[in-house]
Amino acid sequence: MTNEEHPGREAAEQAAAMMTAAGMARMPARVMMALVGSPDEGYTAAELAERLGVSAAAVSGAVRYLQSMHIAQRLSRPGDRRDRYDLADDAFAGVVTGNSPLYARLAEMMDRIAADNAGAPLSVARARASADFLRYLAERMPQLAAEWQAERGALR
Repeated sequence: MTNEEHPGREAAEQAAAMMTAAGMARMPARVMMALVGSPDEGYTAAELAERLGVSAAAVSGAVRYLQSMHIAQRLSRPGDRRDRYDLADDAFAGVVTGNSPLYARLAEMMDRIAADNAGAPLSVARARASADFLRYLAERMPQLAAEWQAERGALR
């Protein structure tokens, strides 16, 4: 496989390594970054496996995971029995805003932990500070995504 066959391949692998270092599983990270640079018609699972030099089973599991996270989408083409996959529209904004309820719920749980741990004031302070930050994220992330969409629309 050459970079001419798969433009952006080297950068995609480097980005996947960064995502893996940040805690994402390796194969979903590699598939996600391959999809960032996919051809307009997307990739079949076999094409992704060939691009990444891995088995179709590895790609299948990664694609399933990315679909569950709303990062990847399945594309159907009339007359083509093979499914194709591509990055979902606004995938990253969707993931960030989609986690807002999780941040709010985590903040509630941290508040409960702090309330139950009154005998450890330093621990309580850390829990409350973390809860405050998570509430801030829950509030601001959807706003930031909306601001991005408005700015992006103005640039077009």
